[in-house]
Amino acid sequence: MDSTIAEKMETIGRRARKASQALMGLSEEEKNQALKAMADELDNQREKIRKANELDVKDGRENGLSSAMIDRLILNDERIDAMIQGLHDIAALPDPIGKDLRTWDKENGLKLHKRAVPIGVIGMIYESRPNVTADAAALCLKASNAIILRGGSEALRSNQAIAEALNKGAKKAGLPEHALQLVPVRDRKAVQELIRMDRYVDVIIPRGGQGLIRAVAENATVPVLKHYEGICHIYVDADADHEKAWRIVENAKCQRPGVCNAVETLLVNKAIAPEWLPEMAEQLLKQKVELRGDEASRDYIKDVKPATEEDWSTEYLDLILSVKIVDGIKEAVEHINHYGSGHSDAIVSENSEQQDYFSRMVDSAAVYVNASTRFTDGAEFGMGAEIGISTDRLHARGPVGLEELTTYKYVITGNGQIRE
Repeated sequence: MDSTIAEKMETIGRRARKASQALMGLSEEEKNQALKAMADELDNQREKIRKANELDVKDGRENGLSSAMIDRLILNDERIDAMIQGLHDIAALPDPIGKDLRTWDKENGLKLHKRAVPIGVIGMIYESRPNVTADAAALCLKASNAIILRGGSEALRSNQAIAEALNKGAKKAGLPEHALQLVPVRDRKAVQELIRMDRYVDVIIPRGGQGLIRAVAENATVPVLKHYEGICHIYVDADADHEKAWRIVENAKCQRPGVCNAVETLLVNKAIAPEWLPEMAEQLLKQKVELRGDEASRDYIKDVKPATEEDWSTEYLDLILSVKIVDGIKEAVEHINHYGSGHSDAIVSENSEQQDYFSRMVDSAAVYVNASTRFTDGAEFGMGAEIGISTDRLHARGPVGLEELTTYKYVITGNGQIRE
């Protein structure tokens, strides 16, 4: 390890730990005022952020970044407005810290409180999306955690401009120094150091491609909360409302295909396929969607490529959709649980028994009944924002919001009791 990089990361870690201890003493009002001041600075420095982002986007295009990555990288006024609104939304949420999750009394007079507390120091490693810088910082700080951010090199200028604005606002509001730090170097050795800083960092949250997440999970000594790929499915049941199914599938695939909650595989009940599938395919083809179908589906739709075994387990992040005809709900559920990533999956059906079976049996973080998978998002769930979508089972699952950025401790009050 380069000694200079190691020394820089050691300093960042030490400062973050100190800041995390100071954050525990802040009131809800102090944190909310800081978030509002940070939002104001994002607005004040909008032009600087946009110009920094334009340089990142220019470099990204010249370096051959995919269209999906470019889409994630772009910061226009609408997305800057969304970052600002996200900070205000998080400020408006109840403070999770200090809340009693459970209280109970013992026969000996002891009163026990299971109380929410900050995790401490959170390391966030992410690719492309510079808006994550604001969302992650706001959520962590509202939950009284210090945060170390390491964005992708392709968004370094954008992330630096955003972090500078956030820190300026935080300083004005009196937030502890170094509560928010951005790793200032492109060198990947910084990531290698960060994920092994268990002396200072309490959890690492990687958010990006499968390669990044696997590399972090396999090499970290700090606990990792993983955001794996989104291989999302929609199953259209025999009892589906045709028009409802068209709208849901089109939205889940076409509205923003380069995100983790976009649908990648469409499963269609064989009873509805002859009538419904050709019309659905026609709509998708008009939207420039490339279809890849199994043998049965190719009997009903034109301009479709044969699907391979690899297609069923691929997160396209593009206008590509694999299509498979199934005998019924049991085959659909088996397919989802075998090939899916445990992210978000949906059933379209008017049959309550089928809805219930799908909801119980699909092993994913978010299961939808008659709604698009595109809703798996912290803001859409009423969390203000989210730091990622966890496909783990411990310590959080689904959108990771304020409550998921806390742990707990036991506080026991007595009146001189001793154990005999």
